[in-house]
Amino acid sequence: MTAPITTFRLTRIIAAPQDRLWHLLTDARSREIWGAPSDDATLVLESTDLREGGQERHRCGPAENPEFTVDTHWYHIDSPTRACFTETIIAEGQRFGVSLVTYVLEPDGPATTLTVDVAVASMTGEDMREDFQAGWTSGLDRLERMIGSGDLA
Repeated sequence: MTAPITTFRLTRIIAAPQDRLWHLLTDARSREIWGAPSDDATLVLESTDLREGGQERHRCGPAENPEFTVDTHWYHIDSPTRACFTETIIAEGQRFGVSLVTYVLEPDGPATTLTVDVAVASMTGEDMREDFQAGWTSGLDRLERMIGSGDLA
């Protein structure tokens, strides 16, 4: 049986200079603030190693039980313009999906155009595309709100 594979692209003009946006996207502590898959979820850092070949681990889910483990492996880092990494989502020993994510940041006056390309291989069925896309959309919405309000340093 072949895992369903799908892709999607999210493009935003973010009201932050390229260097600042790069930091917010790649810094594990910053991602804890904006990167949860919904406003009702939490993202908790367990380990971080931001370098090519580096790995990170977060847990995410409801604040009272962040039951999902997110293992990130960084493949390419070209600060402040491009990054490529995979994320594997696991809960209770079951792998739900693996995604390949690419960030491209391009200066746009005082803002930055961010393009996020995501390819998802689902281990549990067709619904993972919607889950991954909803999670990324929610996270980027939160990132933009927090930048706009000055909540992210």
